[in-house]
Amino acid sequence: MTGVAAPGIPQDLQELLQPEPARLRTATAVVRRWLLPWLVLFGGWEAVSHFAGLNPQLFPPLEVVFPTCWQLLRNGVLLSSAAATLGRLLLGWAAASAVGLAAGFAMARSRFVQDLLLPLISILMPIPSLALVPLFILWFGLSETSVIVLVFFTAVLPMTLNTWMGMTSVRPVLMRAAQSMDVTGYRLFRKVVLPGSLPFVMTGLRIGLANGWKAVVAGEMIAASQSGLGVLIFNSREFLRTDVMLSTLLVIGPLGFLLERVLFQSVERATIARWGMTSNA
Repeated sequence: MTGVAAPGIPQDLQELLQPEPARLRTATAVVRRWLLPWLVLFGGWEAVSHFAGLNPQLFPPLEVVFPTCWQLLRNGVLLSSAAATLGRLLLGWAAASAVGLAAGFAMARSRFVQDLLLPLISILMPIPSLALVPLFILWFGLSETSVIVLVFFTAVLPMTLNTWMGMTSVRPVLMRAAQSMDVTGYRLFRKVVLPGSLPFVMTGLRIGLANGWKAVVAGEMIAASQSGLGVLIFNSREFLRTDVMLSTLLVIGPLGFLLERVLFQSVERATIARWGMTSNA
């Protein structure tokens, strides 16, 4: 009914009945999805910091946190710390991806490997990653290696498990249909097994990255001796700089979100969504 006058209906009522413009709907969705949660969080923080009677040094208001965050960005402290943390994360996650994908594929291909690794994964998965930090410090010292190994441990287990589940969840009817058309070997893997298992594999990689992101920050607070977001938080505690701690947290959350989007969204669009394995095109 857009742009067409309906007989018998007043003009002002017709304007009210017109569909909402697409731009306005998009802006409303953006505000509701991205801005509203932050407004609620910041509003609640301000209310507590000003009216709960707490020590402002322990619970600083946003007018103290935001200038501190901006100062740390300008002098490069946050950027250098984030770069060091991302370097450790990507090294550990890349190694875990290579080992996890290979181990998951081997488990799917060999019953012996599956019987060997699956109980180990079931035993190791419940162990908190931080419980291993003292052991890694004894083995590797207070060094980059301890943090990278911690990231590797937290990421490799879900990657292996999800890769195995994905490889073994491909429907047999698809395998038989491909084999009936003489699709075997590598072509069978590329045309059937890989597309069918990729949603599970991507989930494992995402879980591994999320686990690794939390582990690298926590590990830096204990094992790292140089720069890093975890080191910055730990050093801020020593000087009771809660505003610096909160500024670092304001970087950790959005940076982890953007990292996950950059690494995975383009890959999913080019593979999973393109192949029709998900409805989120």
